[in-house]
Amino acid sequence: MEQSSPSTHNLEKVIDRLCSLDDMRHVCPSRRHEGAPLLSNASVRRIVEIASGLMFPGFFNEQVESAPVLRSIMTLAIHELRGLLVHQITAGLSFADTDCSVPMDNIRAEAGRAADAFISTLPALRRILDTDIDATYLGDPAATSTHEVITCYPGVRATISHRIAHELVKLGVPVLPRMISEQAHSSTGIDIHPGARIGSGFVIDHGTGVVIGATAIIGDNVKIYQGVTLGARSFVTDDANNPVKGIPRHPIIGDNVVIYSNSTILGRVTIGDGAIIGGNLWVARDVAPGEKLIQARADNFRSIEPS
Repeated sequence: MEQSSPSTHNLEKVIDRLCSLDDMRHVCPSRRHEGAPLLSNASVRRIVEIASGLMFPGFFNEQVESAPVLRSIMTLAIHELRGLLVHQITAGLSFADTDCSVPMDNIRAEAGRAADAFISTLPALRRILDTDIDATYLGDPAATSTHEVITCYPGVRATISHRIAHELVKLGVPVLPRMISEQAHSSTGIDIHPGARIGSGFVIDHGTGVVIGATAIIGDNVKIYQGVTLGARSFVTDDANNPVKGIPRHPIIGDNVVIYSNSTILGRVTIGDGAIIGGNLWVARDVAPGEKLIQARADNFRSIEPS
């Protein structure tokens, strides 16, 4: 027997409850009354696309940008970027202010300052990304050009997104950086927390399954392969058994380190400059500069001290 559909009256009651700002536990009602914008995945995706296109014209959109009109195109793009940034940063700041104590005008002004500060970093961001692109090209015999690396390599795409997100973290922007990193994670299979600090000449080869935690620190000229995890061993908890936020708990990777596929490095350990971590290893101790860890047997590994 076919069940009868809910009455119009019941549907109206449900809609009333769903629309009740007072019943939205994770939304500040006064913010919504004041017209605070909402975070938008589409807008965040566009922010990354425009910022990437400004740094590398012609690679992240379908428009052919000839030299005579490049400045005009970039001028339009940078104004669009600023508008999107102000809107999305305002949204993030609005909902991060859980007690609703900051006036909306102040939040919008802060968002404008953060947007301008981020845009001013784009030339420096491009310079460090150039080192990542060059290192990726030089380190992969299969790469035919840096153009191919920018266009095709998921490790480079994830690194571009991370460097954008990390700059926003440094500016104190909430939520938006994590949205950027999770969009990159979804499209590349590479999960880099926006709080991670990464030096120049960074290479992620293949990349699928890479995880880099929030408090990880990575030096210059580091190369990691697919399936590598730079994670935490455990969490410090407070009296209510909730994890304590912000404690350094991920590895420190020195300069010129190579970490091969499917290796896991856990805790606040230090991997010294020039060390090599072989594939399929579980590392939870410091590794000396120049040291090499390789598998001796399926259930063991040995250390080769630097000569």
